[in-house]
Amino acid sequence: MAKTYRTVQGDMWDSIAKTLYGSESGMTKLLEANGDYADIVVFPAGITLVVPAWEAPKISRLPPWRRS
Repeated sequence: MAKTYRTVQGDMWDSIAKTLYGSESGMTKLLEANGDYADIVVFPAGITLVVPAWEAPKISRLPPWRRS
């Protein structure tokens, strides 16, 4: 069974992603999984969204020649 999230009044895509994934970068993955709601900017309460698995990419702060 897929993980779901029920919106609360005032939720927005970026705030939902931050809550679920710890990063707003996951917003794209949420939008892809919930295309029927893509036109909503500020959610009303009670909409159930599918939450796909997503993990923030690890970003190295080292220059390319120092990465191994």
